[in-house]
Amino acid sequence: MIWIIFIGFALLSWLVSMQLKRRFDKYSKIPTANGMTGRDVVEKMLRDNGIQGVKIGCVSGQLTDHYNPTNKTINLSKEVYYGANVAAAAVAAHETGHALQHAQAYSMLELRSALVPVVSFASQWVQWVLLAGILLVNTFPQLLLIGICLFGLTTLFSFVTLPVEINASHRALVWLRNSGITTYESQDKAADALKWAAYTYVIAALSSLATLIYYIMIYLGRRE
Repeated sequence: MIWIIFIGFALLSWLVSMQLKRRFDKYSKIPTANGMTGRDVVEKMLRDNGIQGVKIGCVSGQLTDHYNPTNKTINLSKEVYYGANVAAAAVAAHETGHALQHAQAYSMLELRSALVPVVSFASQWVQWVLLAGILLVNTFPQLLLIGICLFGLTTLFSFVTLPVEINASHRALVWLRNSGITTYESQDKAADALKWAAYTYVIAALSSLATLIYYIMIYLGRRE
């Protein structure tokens, strides 16, 4: 039964990823109302919100866009950086939304940032500890419990990420509409693109939770 759930999540994750790419490709064909590129969108959104000291970079890969709070850098993929279309504008505004969160000390982003070093440590060891814990579950169950705690941190991180991403998308969509970069017709397209991006985080969080429950069941049933 548990393998059916895992396979189901893997399939669902693949389907959402494919839909996201299709939406991005589709909305990349719709130009922005004023011809602004992703970089232009970032610069204007930062300027409109009075934020300084944030750098803009260009990275390789598709949908590799991200904001790095450590060095205050908004990194855009080439398609978004140079793209003058609705998809690029939506992604660029979303990443800038994270910069706004950082500048305004958004609580969930601060919590997520605080968890990063702990989760980074947990991610390096969790699979090995869980594997050893499962093998020694009847003789040394405490090891599996340690692994569950480490994995629980990664699951917590996944769920903390959800409101951070949703809030960034909300900030992006409000600003895009108010700034006139998206029109009445294209606003829904931008919202749809960001909605599918959010689904990837939802699936990841639920998949992590299902895996955590599986390990807990192994621990609780070790004596059966």
